[in-house]
Amino acid sequence: MTAQPLRVERPIDTAALQRCVADAAGAGLRVKAVGAGHSFTDIAATDGVQLDLSALQGIIAVDTGRSRVRLRAGTRLHRIPSLLEPYGLAMPNLGDIDRQSIAGAVSTGTHGTGAAFGGMATQVVGVTLVQPDGGLLSVGDDDPLLPAAALGLGALGVIADVTLQCVPAFVLQAQERSEPLADVLQSLADRVKATDHFEFYWFPHTDRAATKANTRLPGTAGCRPPGPGARWINDTLLANTLFRATCAAGSAVPAVVPAVNAAAARLLGGRDYSDASAQVFTTRRTVRFREMEYAVPADRVGPAFSALQQLIEEHRWRISFPVEVRWAAADDRWLSTAYGRDTAYIAVHRYYREDFAEYFTAVEELLLAHGGRPHWGKLHSRHAAALAQQYPRFGDFLAVRERLDPDRVFANAYLDRVLGA
Repeated sequence: MTAQPLRVERPIDTAALQRCVADAAGAGLRVKAVGAGHSFTDIAATDGVQLDLSALQGIIAVDTGRSRVRLRAGTRLHRIPSLLEPYGLAMPNLGDIDRQSIAGAVSTGTHGTGAAFGGMATQVVGVTLVQPDGGLLSVGDDDPLLPAAALGLGALGVIADVTLQCVPAFVLQAQERSEPLADVLQSLADRVKATDHFEFYWFPHTDRAATKANTRLPGTAGCRPPGPGARWINDTLLANTLFRATCAAGSAVPAVVPAVNAAAARLLGGRDYSDASAQVFTTRRTVRFREMEYAVPADRVGPAFSALQQLIEEHRWRISFPVEVRWAAADDRWLSTAYGRDTAYIAVHRYYREDFAEYFTAVEELLLAHGGRPHWGKLHSRHAAALAQQYPRFGDFLAVRERLDPDRVFANAYLDRVLGA
């Protein structure tokens, strides 16, 4: 995704950010903040003023009594564990990629997995928004606007800082396995209920799945991290270097994909280890791809996944990337994909050199039929009229937007599509 802003501003503090917004709005220009550029959609694109928040890093304040930390908007997720470590704190849950900024992650609905845990926006107990006139709007945990502002798609203002509800630092015991897919699906409900953080990856054209089950332990528990050699083999050689080569081979010669997937499905998994939570939650990814992810009601994931298997078989596509399935608890964030319902996520990917359109379009239609809601930061084709039917508080969010940004200073083509002009 590319953008051609009229100019790029790089504020070094909140006061400079306020001036940038006020100056742009005063000149009749649209304003969009950009985080790490991780989203697959054009949610941060603008032809007006682009705000690069990469200088807004680090902790502003810590409330040790309530385990709350106030972070500047541009702080990258991968920096947060070391910032929290001196206070004995950790984020309750994380996704498997940590390159995003905290503001971008919560604004687009980034999530990890775990049936008892919400997405990252549920950790937000405060947010400071720069308004069109440059003023600051502080939204606290007792403010009725928080469920809108914590996951606002950038439509309600530019985030200056975010306050997170943290937890005492903890250890994760990880079990990674290569298992028969039929066994995984048969015991799926029990696994999801019994395990703090469960997910699985299915390699199309195979009968196997790579499972990940992470169990939370106290921070005082001993860690048994993978040795340097084992970590390099699994996280660098298999998950990135060889996977990149096999994706490239599959792109050039699609007929080899089933055999390559079968080999990959058996190689990945088969290790037990324990480490600080962030070290287990996150994984380094270097293979380029495009992604679409839909959230379906948790009790519909079985039928939806089976239908996806059948769809791939019927179309005889050759899909080198695994299908990823994760879970999240119901929450109260108005535009959260898990709003009001326990949720399962089904994500599909294609190597960046391959055409994704036919595959993604068909999968999207299938998952919509199962009550799916699209991830805001990943590829989808939904428009405001359809989305309004999927989110009970959609109209309430639009009313807040109309009040805070009536002139659509913070709008762009993406928001015009998903929220309306």
